[in-house]
Amino acid sequence: MDSGVSGGRSRRASGGVAGGAGAFVALGGTLLGAALQLRQPQLWEAGVYAALLLAGLGGGWLVWRRRWGRLAVLMSLSLACGAMAGAGLAGWRATAYVRGALDPRLEGRDLQLTGVVSQMPQRSDIGTRFRFDVEAAQWTGAARDDAPPTVPSRISLAWYGEHSGVWEQPAERRASAARTVGEVHAGQRWQLTVRLRAPHGNLNPHGFDSELWAWEQGVHAHGHVRTGARDPAPRLLGATWQHPVERARESVRDAVFARVDDRREAGVIAALVTGDQGAIDRADWDVFRATGVAHLMSISGLHITLFAWFAAHVVGALWRRSSRLMLRVPAPQAALAGGVLLAALYALFSGWGVPSQRTVWMLATVALLRLTGRRWPWPHVWLLTAAVVVVADPWALLQAGFWLSFVAVAVLFASATAAPGEGRAGAVTRLGRFFREQWTITLALTPLSLLLFQQVSVVGLVANALAIPWVTLVITPLAMLGVAVPPLWDVAAGAVKLFALLLQGFASLPFATLSMAAPPPWLAAGGVVGGVLLAMRLPWPMRALGLPLLLPVLLWQPARPAVGEFDLLAADIGQGNAVLVRTATHSLLYDAGPRYGLDSDAGDRVLVPLLRARGERLDTLLLSHRDIDHTGGAAAVLAMQPQAALLSSIEAGHPLQALRPARRCEAGQRWTWDGVGFEVLYPFDSDYRSFTRPNAVSCVLRIGNGRATALLAGDIERLQEVALVSRTPQQLQADVLLVPHHGSKTSSSEAFLDAVGPRIALVQVGYRSRFGHPAPEVVARYTRRDVQVVDSPRCGAAHWASPRPAEVKCERAHDLRYWRHRLP
Repeated sequence: MDSGVSGGRSRRASGGVAGGAGAFVALGGTLLGAALQLRQPQLWEAGVYAALLLAGLGGGWLVWRRRWGRLAVLMSLSLACGAMAGAGLAGWRATAYVRGALDPRLEGRDLQLTGVVSQMPQRSDIGTRFRFDVEAAQWTGAARDDAPPTVPSRISLAWYGEHSGVWEQPAERRASAARTVGEVHAGQRWQLTVRLRAPHGNLNPHGFDSELWAWEQGVHAHGHVRTGARDPAPRLLGATWQHPVERARESVRDAVFARVDDRREAGVIAALVTGDQGAIDRADWDVFRATGVAHLMSISGLHITLFAWFAAHVVGALWRRSSRLMLRVPAPQAALAGGVLLAALYALFSGWGVPSQRTVWMLATVALLRLTGRRWPWPHVWLLTAAVVVVADPWALLQAGFWLSFVAVAVLFASATAAPGEGRAGAVTRLGRFFREQWTITLALTPLSLLLFQQVSVVGLVANALAIPWVTLVITPLAMLGVAVPPLWDVAAGAVKLFALLLQGFASLPFATLSMAAPPPWLAAGGVVGGVLLAMRLPWPMRALGLPLLLPVLLWQPARPAVGEFDLLAADIGQGNAVLVRTATHSLLYDAGPRYGLDSDAGDRVLVPLLRARGERLDTLLLSHRDIDHTGGAAAVLAMQPQAALLSSIEAGHPLQALRPARRCEAGQRWTWDGVGFEVLYPFDSDYRSFTRPNAVSCVLRIGNGRATALLAGDIERLQEVALVSRTPQQLQADVLLVPHHGSKTSSSEAFLDAVGPRIALVQVGYRSRFGHPAPEVVARYTRRDVQVVDSPRCGAAHWASPRPAEVKCERAHDLRYWRHRLP
């Protein structure tokens, strides 16, 4: 009898262990399946994903019911069922989303839309951006009687001020925007004439995927409000009851800016209360990133978790004051549920961003386990919360914040082996534990940060040790209490000022940040493991095993061209030029792309991250001429590359001359790097004395090694092309040509193309450029000569190398994903 009982207990125990292991593997399979689905270049039919989902769920139920004896079989089946369910759910949701995409035939056409502003507007000096939920759509003008168009339900609109070009002075822009942009507020219903386009973003190596961001936000189209003389005037149809949270957020944000005089301090307070990260100045973001505290300036997991902890204590204290409530629900359970509920409301008020959603799902999952009396091992809890987040948002797997937060939590769980009696330790011991945890996270996340951002703050450990308690215990509570007592915002502003002064001191230190080339994912994963080993409480011989894993990440360098060879990377920066030229040991950047707005340019958004990820140290920045689509990102690049020489045709009084004195580019200048020759072909000295337009002195650069040649032609036009053909015809022949003036009708003349005879023509233009580049007749000239025309909207960043002069690799073709926009 005793042996039978003990045998039954043993079988139940082994079955419980097997079931727990199977559940753990199934959760991992769910993440794996979703990750594999996100690698798909194209979507399958919705029925295929539905079948996968049903097969995964049904198979998982059978596996759980039968409990096959062999552990290996159980693990394999659990993994397969979890993967099918994860992939099926992610794919089925993707097919449902893609059905709401913008009809390509509607792009560029004027439409009259009626709808409601669904999110608090983002105002800037050049206009206002806002989300718009479409209720009705119709054609404008003569097509009004046709069948109404089918427009996506949620779009993103921009309402620009008159004369809102980036070449205007800030004061002029503010005045013009105030004159012409309507007072748009959340919850208002408007009738607007708009012009739409698909969410098409720039695509560069290691760059921000704006198309994935639009996909996650549920935005199917971008557009701008038409306010021309021939367009129907925008009409405010009235306020609605819809989107009350967004209306409350907007009123609080505006009240902060009305109360606090300093806009930079007001921006930090508004970001902490309402989640409006756009309220923070770009210069402040640079300081926050340099000191490693940028995570504190958004409604992050830390803020939501601390709010939940505080709310739970308040709910518990109030609950204990009522005997009747205590008899119904124990105070600890009420506190736990109340804390999560109030944290969810806080996340909703702060914009319900992806990090906030992720944290709420994590807290809800852990709370549910505790309320149901389950005590799972930490790996099971960690994996369950990750699976819940991915089920709610499969595309979170592609967000840097997902990996940083979950890896940090796993590191804390894995290294939290408290010493005896530490739970009752005093303040000094707890402070030491806090620093140890910060050190552990910093060391473990350094390889991951290098992979994701190619930058790590050296002062981040000390800065966070001071910033975390100051922001979370002083600034944030004052900012939130200011909603009820506005004078507290003045106190919070003072706290922000002290905080900013401290961070500026840290950021100004030499070597405050460490920038390195982005390691491959497999190398970064090994580095994370190495960092964890070094930081954990283990014997030093075991910790030392982490060094061989961590050092390769810190020493990684991407491959460069061989001696005597060179390559080009034509970055996808929109309407403008930016081409990176590399030899074995040298680098040159030809032009720096456009300026997009007052505090946004191609240098900060594209080129600086690109150069950092590739570990580039520029020898020369060559700016072909002064136009803003060629020099817009130069200031950011020069700030990042203090050693780079500046070669350009910009005038002596140009603002960039104050940042770095420029040497004038002139025909006849030659130099050689690693067996590769560089020569400036244009302009000539006489052209500087007679030009009337900046294009007339655009620097033309020829690069060659005797086997392959590239010609970068800037914005030269027909007269300059004639001068080149007449003076240096034998030097114009090239395998790859950066098309002059982005394919404008004023360039790419027949004689010039005959002299160059390119195999490949690179066109750097914006998607649906308002200038119409490249012009159809220009493209026809290249096509008649069997030249491969490669434009950035279809290609993304274009890679060309001298050993294979007839080939070009496109980033969009190389890194296909189903959510990315495809041109016909």
